[in-house]
Amino acid sequence: MADLSAIVQWSDPELERDVLDSIALDVPWKLIEDFSTLHRLSGSEDERRAVELIIEQLKAAGVPYTLYEPECFISIPLEASVRTLGPDGRSFRAKTVSMSVSTDGKEIVGDLVHARARASDYERGVFDSGIDLGGIDARGKVVITEGIPVEEKLDAVTAAGAIAVIFINPGEAIHEGICTTIWGTPDLDSMRRQPSIPVVAVNHPDGQALIAAAQAGAQVALSTRLDTRWRPIPVLVAEIPGARVPDEFVLLHGHLDSWHVGIGDNATGDATLLELARVFWAHRDRLARSLRIAWWSGHSHGRYAGSTWYADTFALELAQHCVAQVNCDSPGCRWATTYNELTAMSETEPFVDAVIRATTGITPQPERPPRAGDYSFNSIGLTSFYMLSSTMAEADRLAKGYYAVGGCGANIEWHTEGDTLQIADRDILLRDMRMYAASVLRVLNAPLLPFDWTRTTAAFRATLATYQEAAGSGFDFGPAQAAVADLEAALTRFYAAAPAVADPADPAARRFNAVQVRLGRLLIPVNYSRQAPFWHDPALNVPPLPDLAPAGALAQASDPHRRGVLRAHLTRGQNRLVWTLHLARETVEAATV
Repeated sequence: MADLSAIVQWSDPELERDVLDSIALDVPWKLIEDFSTLHRLSGSEDERRAVELIIEQLKAAGVPYTLYEPECFISIPLEASVRTLGPDGRSFRAKTVSMSVSTDGKEIVGDLVHARARASDYERGVFDSGIDLGGIDARGKVVITEGIPVEEKLDAVTAAGAIAVIFINPGEAIHEGICTTIWGTPDLDSMRRQPSIPVVAVNHPDGQALIAAAQAGAQVALSTRLDTRWRPIPVLVAEIPGARVPDEFVLLHGHLDSWHVGIGDNATGDATLLELARVFWAHRDRLARSLRIAWWSGHSHGRYAGSTWYADTFALELAQHCVAQVNCDSPGCRWATTYNELTAMSETEPFVDAVIRATTGITPQPERPPRAGDYSFNSIGLTSFYMLSSTMAEADRLAKGYYAVGGCGANIEWHTEGDTLQIADRDILLRDMRMYAASVLRVLNAPLLPFDWTRTTAAFRATLATYQEAAGSGFDFGPAQAAVADLEAALTRFYAAAPAVADPADPAARRFNAVQVRLGRLLIPVNYSRQAPFWHDPALNVPPLPDLAPAGALAQASDPHRRGVLRAHLTRGQNRLVWTLHLARETVEAATV
């Protein structure tokens, strides 16, 4: 019998040493230097040159690859303007964002009103979502608020009848971005969520001046110009076959496109993928499972269009054969001494802790994956770990006066013109490359897939307890809690009976691993997705067990109709969860000897 801790901590020290010692910086650093001259907008000539550079190195190393060129819906911001009207009017530097409505350079004129971001949200960083529209008549007006163009705020402002919105970034720079909730290419259902008003952003000093103008009753004129259309984008995939169980594979990926030259986001990640392709190809005869390495376009300018296209096109293959997906974004950035902002699904947390400690000596603090980072596979149910990479310590960030951002190792040059070669750090990049290589290698070669689903059931128990407390006597989550307990007991027996095997091709290992994969297909969607399999949730954060998250609103609902609606929703959500847990328990029990 295999011990669960031994399963999640498995390694092959000799092979791991050989693989990690093979990693070198000459080729990946040259790629980063070459990328420092390329503005890799999705579908652009610079991006195609970047693909050519990667392909040149793949060919030199003998790594097989396929270049796809799907047509995707891509939005490239071109220019924006904001000016106040009147005798004291002035112009302000402004940018628009991907998927904003384009005015084609024509000005929209309206009264300017300030809707304050909630202070607690704004202090967190650029991704604040709270906005106070109470007492503000936004109809026919231009709203100005703090933060970057996050979708929740845009939706609230649009619903309030605004004709345009101006976002105030927290610092001197203006961060590029995207403002649609549509994940990847729109379909008949999601196309209705396309933004319907122009969106611009200004920096903090100019934003304060505009707030003062709003308080003085000023009017503003603003314009946007974007190139938004269907266009071909590159999706490059290298394939390294496994020697023992080639039908099982790990998907390792990162985005190729960038804002400006995007060194920390994500040239360092692209270089990491290239070097790992070279190294794993050189050791291919010693790999049990197959490895796919993908470079996506459309991440920044199409809301993960490239990875979504791949998830759609190869959905059944992913569902049947992919054992894990691993995202590589923003490794090797300066001052990144911690792993406090990377993510891991709960079943991978012990594995992630073990491999990062072993390879770096650093104790990670993984977080639940947000709805971001090319996690286009949640509704399929792919076990996932890593989004972002190493980052600077919180104390160091605060000491530098940096506010929180979404990548670049916490450097505030994220999504700005300042994300240049200075952001990359050779020593940190080498450390992060070794961490990624060890993580992928252990999954590729582990006789028993190193995932602990009792961590997921423990997370479910905690979530249900929180929701029960919030709902009070208004709803009973007892059936779900009982189903979780039943699955947890079955999992304990399953892991206690795990076969002591050394070969992933051993029939007993294959049976065990099939259960590990099947549990992902069942438990991940119910925890990370509201959509049916093979469909994509909006680009809005998904709370744990999202069907049951409205429990928090039940106690505050005084209207009988509202309470009835909430109870109906929670009943259906609980039915989905209980049935899923039942299927998971049956799967586990059938495989337990």
